[in-house]
Amino acid sequence: MRNLNLEDHSKIYKIIIKQIFITLVEIAVVIFAAYAITHYGLEKMQVSGNNMEPTLKDGDSVLINKMSYILSSAKRNDVVVVKQDGTEHNYYSIARIMGLPGETVKIEDGYLYINGEKIKEKYNFPVMENGGLALEDIVLDNDQYFILCDNRNECEDSRNANIGNILKKNIIGKAWLRTNSLAIIKSIDEFNNGE
Repeated sequence: MRNLNLEDHSKIYKIIIKQIFITLVEIAVVIFAAYAITHYGLEKMQVSGNNMEPTLKDGDSVLINKMSYILSSAKRNDVVVVKQDGTEHNYYSIARIMGLPGETVKIEDGYLYINGEKIKEKYNFPVMENGGLALEDIVLDNDQYFILCDNRNECEDSRNANIGNILKKNIIGKAWLRTNSLAIIKSIDEFNNGE
């Protein structure tokens, strides 16, 4: 007669060992996924200054989607985080893409023109008091973008010589969500100023 008690214990041990192994694999996958997302997919940033008011205010926390432009290109009106580097500065800034690669950008009478046509902007931004470099035609190369801050008269952006056109490689990602503590997560593009 077989000893059923020993066989049952053996089966139970095998099931327990199998479950422990599966759990350890699941934990490893979750840890790896969390690491990949935080280092290569998403990053949190705090806005400093009033360059993007009223869309983003000083102290707002923003979640950056660093994967957004791997499979697709940046679009006009995307709010992006840019790494400014060079001899004068090495920091992150946030602005809105207005001019796309290959386009000709100009600011005339305080308004933005792309390829000779006045842009009807999605939002009611103030008329620009200073066109800076864009008072003359700026032709963007295949890897360049022209950015403008939302607080058009109180910031530095592609109109200024120390910023200039932005290279695609310097775009860190798309500013995706505002994540202020105790506030509902809101899309960056919810900004609507009197429309």
